[in-house]
Amino acid sequence: MRKLYFVAFFLILYITSFAQSQTFQYDYNFYQRINPIIYSIDSNIHTALKPINFGQKGYKALDSVYQLNTDSTRRSFLHRKLFSEHLIQIEREDFNVYIDFLPDFQVGKDFSNKSNTWLNTRGFQVQGNIGKKFSFYTNAFENQSRFPTYLRNFIDSTNVIPGQVNDKFGRSRVVKDWAYASAVLNYTPNKYFSFSLGQDKNFIGDGYRSMLLSDVATNYPSFKIVTTLGNVQYTNIWAQLEDLTAAPFSYDNGFRKKWGAFHYLDWNVTKRFSLGFFEAIVWQDADEAGKRGFDVSYLTPLIFLRTVEGYNGSPDNALIGFNSKYKVARNLTAYGQVLLDEFTAKEVFAGNGYWANKFAGQLGVKGFDAFKVEDLNFLAEFNLARPFTYSQRSSLLNYGHYNQPLAHPFGANFKEFVSIWNYNLKRWQLRAQGNFAVYGLDQNGSNYGKNIFMSYNTRVANYDNSIAQGLKTNFTYLDGRVSFLMNPKINLRLEAGAVLRKESNTLGSDKTTWFTLGLRSSFRNIYQDF
Repeated sequence: MRKLYFVAFFLILYITSFAQSQTFQYDYNFYQRINPIIYSIDSNIHTALKPINFGQKGYKALDSVYQLNTDSTRRSFLHRKLFSEHLIQIEREDFNVYIDFLPDFQVGKDFSNKSNTWLNTRGFQVQGNIGKKFSFYTNAFENQSRFPTYLRNFIDSTNVIPGQVNDKFGRSRVVKDWAYASAVLNYTPNKYFSFSLGQDKNFIGDGYRSMLLSDVATNYPSFKIVTTLGNVQYTNIWAQLEDLTAAPFSYDNGFRKKWGAFHYLDWNVTKRFSLGFFEAIVWQDADEAGKRGFDVSYLTPLIFLRTVEGYNGSPDNALIGFNSKYKVARNLTAYGQVLLDEFTAKEVFAGNGYWANKFAGQLGVKGFDAFKVEDLNFLAEFNLARPFTYSQRSSLLNYGHYNQPLAHPFGANFKEFVSIWNYNLKRWQLRAQGNFAVYGLDQNGSNYGKNIFMSYNTRVANYDNSIAQGLKTNFTYLDGRVSFLMNPKINLRLEAGAVLRKESNTLGSDKTTWFTLGLRSSFRNIYQDF
């Protein structure tokens, strides 16, 4: 009963705020808490596409099964707003609106580089529904921050705040300043179809990373159709992406644009076993010959994108992939992914390291109640990508957006092992994460295949390419956090954390020891483990 109580505590207090709304952002830590529900051997939920759409009946069923005594009407107004309610909540029979202030205040110390760090984020969110079929969500954040050295170096080299947008003042200042927003409109006319229009992210997979489509890069405008027919769920996404590296930048048109079309078919073969097929096409908005714009040949939702790409004279970047999971036991799920960018069967079997044999893979396990300890969630995952995977002849065709990859934050030419452990006890949460990787950096201006924004036409060699070629670098990232949940409605929490990061190769090593303390809120993934 204790496990059901605390799982329900986090689940229902969160879901209650979305009782009529099916639109919210994906957050890995929250989903870890509800693993016993979505990965139950009795559940037939499609888990690969995030966020998961439980549907109106699903929300009501969960709410009725796990009733909690969370009545705070006897508390003071201030106590309710701080610990159990939205800042403003308007609830009517035919519509609901919730408005919240989202602070993210943090102070810290980068001991390795002897510098103070801080984050000053003021945000808000508005969410709700009109009737039972239409829901909406929007948030916005105004931010200033002084980052630890390794993140500041990344921002200065890419002019992008990780997972967010560009710095307003460029590379000239230590303090970074940026604004960030998301918005989603969702229409669900029946149990078969869901339509979403928004500026947000998408994630496909059951692991921490995704080698198919992840939420690493910043938001992008997209239109999504999710069709569910019993054990089969089919997702179509059309998106507009941006390239900050391609010239020329136009004051009238902004950064150079490109387009993406993504299909994902998920089949729950049984309640334990699922298979998924993924395909994606990326094409540039314009070239020297003129403006191409959105290619309507990719508009048909049921067509095979790779075939259409061939009809068009093969000018675009086509990728295909597979996703699978198997619920090995009551509390253990195995999962995996394979992505094929380009490959030549003859060269694959020759085993000669041909550059165009570009693929990525993932294998992992995740579960809950580890070692029979209630509410102890775990994940162990291995990821890899061969050199030049996700790259193309031009950054306007590569598998990236806004100077970050659409899949793994390392790009390509790497192997990585990551493990994450979460333990929840009432409102307390302990979290430990370890990343261990090896990858090959470019050296002396040569392209060894890690940076997906470099043209593969600048590759060092056609043959004898292998993972971690170039400047072989070892990477270690350890992250420990303890937090106290103050208000589950907005994930408002007091949090203390420590990061130990080391990157080493024959040229030397870069170390970071970073401690933080903060008052944090919101549901969103911002990756800093690279």
